[in-house]
This record gives sequence, C-alpha cells and structure tokens, in this order.
Amino acid sequence: MSGGVDSSVAAALLKNKGYEVIGMTMCFNLTDPQKKKPNCCGPQGINDARRIAGILGIRHYVLNMQPHLEKYVIDNFCQEYLKGRTPNPCVRCNQYLKFDVLLKKALAQEAQYLATGHYARILKCAKGYALKKGKDKIKDQSYFLYRLNQEQLKHALFPLANYTKQEVRKLAAKFKLPVAEKLASQEICFLPTLDYREFLQSRFKQGLQSGPIVDQEGRLLGQHKGIAFYTIGQREGLGIARGYPVYITAINLEKNEITVGKKEDAYSSEFIIRQPHFILNPVKKKIAAGVRIRYNHKEAPAQIFAFAEMLRVKFKQPQFAITCGQSAVFYQKDKVLGGGVIDEVL
Repeated sequence: MSGGVDSSVAAALLKNKGYEVIGMTMCFNLTDPQKKKPNCCGPQGINDARRIAGILGIRHYVLNMQPHLEKYVIDNFCQEYLKGRTPNPCVRCNQYLKFDVLLKKALAQEAQYLATGHYARILKCAKGYALKKGKDKIKDQSYFLYRLNQEQLKHALFPLANYTKQEVRKLAAKFKLPVAEKLASQEICFLPTLDYREFLQSRFKQGLQSGPIVDQEGRLLGQHKGIAFYTIGQREGLGIARGYPVYITAINLEKNEITVGKKEDAYSSEFIIRQPHFILNPVKKKIAAGVRIRYNHKEAPAQIFAFAEMLRVKFKQPQFAITCGQSAVFYQKDKVLGGGVIDEVL
C-alpha cells in the first residue's frame, strides 16, 4: 500500500471479496517537503496508507526497504547514466523490490499473494501464467512488469485489472476512502527534485567530465557538461544554434563525446538485447511482435531474431530515439511476451 488511490482501492476490493488483507508499505526513508506532487514512498504516503488500513480494518506494516532500493535500483540508475545510458528504475523496482524482496516478506507472513494497484492482468493458462495489458489502455502498466517470472506471477494479484482509472476513483469515493481525488505520483520516487541531473551531481561531483559535442561529420559544435546529463533524442539544454532544431543522435562513452543532428538522424531500425526475459515461451528463432521501446512509446511492428543469449530486433519502420538502457517490451495484441534492456543500437 503506497497511500495512493490505486493500492487503496485494490485493498478494499479484496477485503470486500472476503480475503484476509494485510497492508504492507515500503519505506525508503525519503523526506522532501518541497515536492509539489505526492511521493509514493515518503511520509505522506505512509501516513495515508496507515489511515486507509485503519478505515478498512486491516493490519498494516511499514517495512524499511531503503537498503534494497539503494542496492538494486539507485546504484544501477547512477551507473547507467554514467555510462551514457538511460535506465528505467520502475522496471527494476518491480523486479527486485516489490516482486522479490516484498513478495518474500509477504509469503513469510503466511500470505498467499502479493496484491498491488498495477493496471495489468494475469491469466492462468495451460503452460502457466500469462501477463496481459489492463483494461485501461492509457494507464496500462504491463510494460513495467515484463521481468516477472512464473513463480512471481503465481503469487501476484492485480485487482484493478478490469477497471479504468476513472472507475477506480469512483470506487474510492464509494468506499469512502479519503484518497479518492489524490494526485498520482508519476516522477521517480527517490529523486528530491524533478531533475535527475541534480541527484547525479550530488553523488558524483568528481565523476562528471565535460566533453565535445560534434555534428554527424565529427565537426566540433560545443561542449557538454558530462554525458550522464544527456539522453538520445534530447533537444533541450544543448546550447547549440544551427538554424534548425538539433537532437542527440549518439553518445560515445570511450570518447566522452555526444553527436547531434537533425531529427531524422535520431531514427533507427535495429537494436540488440542481451539476457532477455520471456513470460512463457522464449523466442527460438524469430517471431513478429509489437515492440515498445519506452513506456510512452506506441508499440511498433518488428521482427525479433534469437542468437544464443542475444536478440536482434528489427522494426518495420525506423523509430525515434532508440535508447540504450531502456527496456524494449514485446507484445502480441494485449499479451506480454517478454523483453529486455536495449544494449546496442545498430
């Protein structure tokens, strides 16, 4: 229970269905009173979760997860940016914290399931458990859950699978939950401000070196402040005037160099994934699927080719800003096949 409307309604729905519900809230020891939007794991979230548990008449536990956040999420977040890559901490939070550490703690309490407020569906089938998109296609969060394995899916419940966000807010009002109109927390929970660069700078004051910004032909155009501050497709904050908009098209860690070009130069068709993960059936040779290369990217048709522990993904049409460090997730209609972290753009 994060203290938000989604997990609160999920708990209420299960309670109404006759489940014995226990509320568990992850505490990351985050304190930042200057944040304008609610923090899902800060003091306000914990207090709201405690209030909801009291209203529902269920037990509530607050668990110190800060060491696990640091080990599995924040460290990777920082190291990926320092390598010129763009990580997705929410994917790792689900993989390592919620559905590993937290799930194990729940099972240790003799619980049978870990229920969350995710907008996604789990379907029991002949071969095991399938992961599908939620009813609300705008809020669908299956992208963030693609790393879950069969044992995790076996013990997971998503009570909001067949509801839209609007319906969930109406249910919260019906259940008389005081978080019915609470704003959603959408930014990264452990960042003190909306700018991840400030967070990196506070941790790596000596590790961020400036370097050259060059055009597609290698001509020097300016200086960057450290490759950790930039991502593929970025347009703002480059300090370069060319008479037309320029976008980051490549980041070279070895040269500490950033390449920029026109928007069409930031399009690519192929990339490599190493150590992919599949929900049920791994790709043995090749398949056709819809591929999403970031959460807000509309999945596009592609061919996926398997080579040992590596996949090569080839889009039918070039896509904008394919970015190393981001997760590529494979879909067939509303079913999640699997995915992996983009390791190299061809």
